Amino acid sequence: MHVPDGFINAPVSAVAGVVAAGAVAVSLRGARRELDERTAPLAGLVAAFIFAVQMLNFPVAAGTSGHLLGGALAAILVGPCTGVLCLSVVLLMQGILFADGGLTALGVNITIMGVITSVVGYAVFRGLVTVLPRKRRSVTVSAFVAALVSVPAAAAAFTLVYAIGGTTDVPIGSVLTAMVGVHVLIGIGEAAITAATVGAVIAVRPDLVHGARGLTAPLKLRVNGELVDAPAAGPTPAAGPTPAPVAARSPRRLILAGLGVSLLLAGVVSFYASASPDGLEKVAADKGIDAKAEDHAAADSPLADYGVEGLTDARMSGGLAGVIGVGVTVVAGTGIFWSVRRRRTGEGDATSPTSVPENA
Repeated sequence: MHVPDGFINAPVSAVAGVVAAGAVAVSLRGARRELDERTAPLAGLVAAFIFAVQMLNFPVAAGTSGHLLGGALAAILVGPCTGVLCLSVVLLMQGILFADGGLTALGVNITIMGVITSVVGYAVFRGLVTVLPRKRRSVTVSAFVAALVSVPAAAAAFTLVYAIGGTTDVPIGSVLTAMVGVHVLIGIGEAAITAATVGAVIAVRPDLVHGARGLTAPLKLRVNGELVDAPAAGPTPAAGPTPAPVAARSPRRLILAGLGVSLLLAGVVSFYASASPDGLEKVAADKGIDAKAEDHAAADSPLADYGVEGLTDARMSGGLAGVIGVGVTVVAGTGIFWSVRRRRTGEGDATSPTSVPENA
């Protein structure tokens, strides 16, 4: 759903840029409450993972494809404010380095793909986990529905922006119907990816999933047929030092594994992505809203269109471009999130053993 230059007129693009800048500023403040030394590197990884998965267009209808937007996923894993920043980093890297999404439309893209998807997705997620049973399955089900809703919400937001500042005169009703219709289908793929990713992380490190905080339960022991709170762990002479509680362990293994998966997806799997136009491109061509589309200002970038200039082998060119993109995004994202994290003071940090209920 990357909006190119020329779809939206200059005044509305400028207003969207102001809105996006304001959202990023607010998110920077909010991210200080969501991030700490353990989760800041995870947020950088989330940005890189979203970059990688966005390269994997999947077919959704005849001649149409879709890809992950990632706002709901990022918000659930690292928080809604940090989620907005994750998508902003991804969109900035894509626009500058890969000529994907117009530079004058950057504010529009951040507002629609970053802010709308993160806020709507997280609101739906929190609403569902509040009323559903406190089980691990409830978290993944809520993530699925939140992601599913966030994609057509972004499509509707684009239609509203186009109704205000579109550069061609087309029936907005037909654009809305086409955009929401195809993006409901894309949302199913987004929901599956989001639920699978959240489920995988919560299975190994539930303490790192922002959306699951407050849903964790104290460890229980069954004594004489009754469940009682487990005693606080402490060192014993026979057993030696007590292992660190899960919430105090370094997320290094998870980050390394996630980075490896991101590199594999961007460097290898992306070669097999669908070549069909995505939802916005297909609707734009069908409805004529791309009549005044402009060439990208970074079209001569050596990484434009996710290929490396000078490499004639398409597989190698695309794979290397994907690896570079993941590397640049994880470095830029981690640097930003590390700089805005809150410093650990011993208060307000989850350092006691926690567990998500196993019954699902």
